[in-house]
Amino acid sequence: MRIGQGMDVHAFADDPDRPLVLGGVILPEGPGLTGHSDADVVLHALTDALLGAAALGDLGTIFGTDDPRYAGAPSSAFVGEAMRRVTSAGWRLVSADCTVVAQRPRIGPYRTRITDAVHHILDVDPGTISVKSTSTDGLGTIGRGEGIACLSVVLLERPTA
Repeated sequence: MRIGQGMDVHAFADDPDRPLVLGGVILPEGPGLTGHSDADVVLHALTDALLGAAALGDLGTIFGTDDPRYAGAPSSAFVGEAMRRVTSAGWRLVSADCTVVAQRPRIGPYRTRITDAVHHILDVDPGTISVKSTSTDGLGTIGRGEGIACLSVVLLERPTA
């Protein structure tokens, strides 16, 4: 078995029309987050956790911000490719736990949709992915509503023959 962790944070964009994407779900509240891709902190943290658990690198090394192919790209492509690499290396995802840290928006009303979307993107059984949220109770840049962070941890195992 192997454990991996990932963390990502992005500031809110100045562009009020930039969509806010979390876990592959476009939330009606905005603005979105700044970043080279769609800046989906949930999928970025999950991508790093998957790659880290299998010792296969990290998001920035594989999908660098200097590569124009990834400008505006959906993060579902990153986590999907990470999952493909993890599976090709002989690992199976046992579970993933993602904690969104945000003062705004409130994540609770969207948690089920986000969790279902991540299950679908990774093509894993329901119950494999957990998404929850917390705030910093007004402390720091996240608490001032300047951005959103996500922490993710995954457990991989090598299936027995």
